[in-house]
Amino acid sequence: MKVSEQKIDDVNSIIKVEVEKNDYQANVDKSLQQFRQKANIPGFRPGKIPAGLVKKMYGKSVLAEEINKLVSKNLFDYIKENKLNVLGEPLPNETEQKELDFDTQEDFDFLFDVGIAPKMDITLSKKGDKVNYYKIKVDDDLLDKQVKSYTGRYGTHESVDDKVDEKDMVKGLLSELDENGIVKADGISVESAVLMPAYIKDEEEKAKFIGAKKGDKITMNPNKAYSGNEGEISSLLQIAKEEAAGITGDFCFEIADITRYKDAEIGQELFDKAFGEGVITTEADFMAKVKSDLENQFADDSDYKFMLDANKYLIEKVGQLQYPDAFLKRWLLATNEKSTSEDIEKDYPNTIKSLTRHLIQEQLLKDNDIKVEEADLIEMAKKVTRMQFANYGLTNIPDEMLENYAKEMLNKKESAQNLINRSVEEKLTQFIKENVSLKEKEVSLDEFNKLFTEDMNADKE
Repeated sequence: MKVSEQKIDDVNSIIKVEVEKNDYQANVDKSLQQFRQKANIPGFRPGKIPAGLVKKMYGKSVLAEEINKLVSKNLFDYIKENKLNVLGEPLPNETEQKELDFDTQEDFDFLFDVGIAPKMDITLSKKGDKVNYYKIKVDDDLLDKQVKSYTGRYGTHESVDDKVDEKDMVKGLLSELDENGIVKADGISVESAVLMPAYIKDEEEKAKFIGAKKGDKITMNPNKAYSGNEGEISSLLQIAKEEAAGITGDFCFEIADITRYKDAEIGQELFDKAFGEGVITTEADFMAKVKSDLENQFADDSDYKFMLDANKYLIEKVGQLQYPDAFLKRWLLATNEKSTSEDIEKDYPNTIKSLTRHLIQEQLLKDNDIKVEEADLIEMAKKVTRMQFANYGLTNIPDEMLENYAKEMLNKKESAQNLINRSVEEKLTQFIKENVSLKEKEVSLDEFNKLFTEDMNADKE
């Protein structure tokens, strides 16, 4: 078998695969023999079907299948062995490919169009390459908000002798009333009914509770209060959801207790709950830890913004690249069944921009031998897990637990691929940061967020 490449230009080639009879005949004979052993044809015992009949019935399809497998393997082996950086996948040539006849031909020529990635040289230096790096300033306002987040997260509910506030939890005796406003002897009665005015939908019903105090008796209508929501009504009245549909009358709510959520005090109890027992022992250390965590969180945001800017800079640095446009549009159309030629044409500039960014990153990884090891993936999985727990206010997770979660994530194909992508991105970010000059600019969080808005608007244009 002979495979050869005909260069059309720097980014287009035709690969020719020449197949002769002796390349495929042995495999065809073997497949036909297997068909002969397994085929079930009336009038013949298994394995006793005449070879000629088997060939007549299955010969053409077997020949096509074996040649197809042979051509595909040799085509991709050639691409790999010759280190051709192809874009997309090879497509059957539409102009020079001769028609094939499996009934009469013994030798076959297959022609494939391939698109070749443009070559680029990306050399970075601190002297010649400069990219903005925005550092978010952790000011007093941000610090205060984060401290309030901690005191709010680890606060407690306490009974208060005060008037009911919208966010309070009100507990009491709830009794069904008749049409005259008298408690029904056989009506629904809930001794420890609980509600929060904040969740009452109807403003008039909500207002009845705001400012009330212990011992007050309030006439309310659950159906009106919760806009006929059977789930909420059944929960309040402690009855089945089906029964709640028929409840339309008034009830008396006699307030027995008012519970209010109180933020935690800044002290050792809060420090231990937030960061583990004894890890933080002074208010100064607590404030320093909160600030440090914010800075680490914002560092990831700064790196993300840096990579957006670095990608734009690198695309400009490599300049206008030559692409096999006709091939790529044809390949995109072939692989996107729901897209039309007009769709492909309209989105093509964005496609090229994304492709250029991808090729630049691949080139940097290859040229600088940047690789992701198993240890990198485990650390990334632990980092992701740590952030997920932090979203729920859990910051002092034992390393052993993080390790177990990390291994579980790596065992799932989808999450493992996501971790690989994030690890590659992180390593690439670090490499670029170390090899260009960073133009550091300290900005407020609001200013930083505006930069993202500007980026998104620029991408739409």
